[in-house]
Amino acid sequence: MSILHVENLTKTYRSGGRDLTVLHGVNFTLEPGDTFSIVGPSGSGKTTLLGLCAGLDRASSGSVYLNDIRLDTLSEDQRAAVRNEHVGFIFQNFQLLPTLTALENVMVPLELRGERGAQKAAQALLDRVGLGQRGHHYPTQLSGGEQQRVSLARAFANRPKLLFADEPTGNLDADTSDTVVDLLFELNREAGTTLVLVTHDLELAARTQRVIRIRGGAVVSDSGQPVSTPAPTVLPD
Repeated sequence: MSILHVENLTKTYRSGGRDLTVLHGVNFTLEPGDTFSIVGPSGSGKTTLLGLCAGLDRASSGSVYLNDIRLDTLSEDQRAAVRNEHVGFIFQNFQLLPTLTALENVMVPLELRGERGAQKAAQALLDRVGLGQRGHHYPTQLSGGEQQRVSLARAFANRPKLLFADEPTGNLDADTSDTVVDLLFELNREAGTTLVLVTHDLELAARTQRVIRIRGGAVVSDSGQPVSTPAPTVLPD
């Protein structure tokens, strides 16, 4: 069973009295444990595609199946429940709650699921990302790299089947970026999570098993697409 299946996905917005199509008939399928990058220039539709795959928005046409659940048939609340159960997120601007400490931020997805031992599990994750002694600090007291490591710990807190990362190193310097990326792939490998990565960084994209390129809302290349070869000619005896 695939973990993510995207079928003829199209997204159109109404803008200035006319229709603007930002995604055109996108198709792909990911298996559990795959690592996958979506690359393309600004405005190409990368983040729109990620939002549709995660059920944050609804497509104009086409379907998304996440862990065999068809998202376009669900209400907003039902899609939110699917995300809470199956999905983790990492964002360029971290998206930590400013009024909560690092530890409390990591605890949020565990508490939303009603899990026991949320504090202990969150502390173990902070230890894993090297911030075990920083749990009582608020986001404003942490560097950008530290905030992104907290968001990594939070993303893996609910043991997601699918992790969406939108430009996870976009606000980090090169050295900090390398540290965060290494940690992301280590945690992902340990958890066996499927990773979907949106990035402008081609070196980062090259670390994933498969890369699709989007331009003008359409897939222009897919490194995972099988190359068709002609059948061998069979000569008569």
